[in-house]
Amino acid sequence: MRYWGYLAAKLAGAGLMLCGIAAAVLAVLPRPAPIRGLVDDPFGHSLGYTVGIMFYTVASAMVLLLIVWDHRYRCRTCMRRLRMPLATGSWTQVLLSRPRTEYICPYGHGTLKVEELQITGHAEPDWQANEDMWKELLKK
Repeated sequence: MRYWGYLAAKLAGAGLMLCGIAAAVLAVLPRPAPIRGLVDDPFGHSLGYTVGIMFYTVASAMVLLLIVWDHRYRCRTCMRRLRMPLATGSWTQVLLSRPRTEYICPYGHGTLKVEELQITGHAEPDWQANEDMWKELLKK
């Protein structure tokens, strides 16, 4: 639950930031005069206004993409970035051992296995939580 709450908080913060930027963009872009009193909305009728709004839209989409991309590579328990990528499998033997990259939480909470080769369609990354690896190591 904490994992999804952190994503919601990041998206809410980005939404507030993007709303502020939208207000600034609309304040900076001059609203052109209506054309013969028929057109009230300048989008699609004024080149400068339309290009400005289009750049804002692309920048907003990129911010959301970066948030989701960053969140995929975080630990589901402690929200820290996953470290130590380890390449496993082989590109020359894709039928026996497909290539994948494994990331691990620095505190040992779990590992994330990401398929590098998508033959049969999109494969979601596989998160495997570790119970408590320190218990097993300290057990005598």
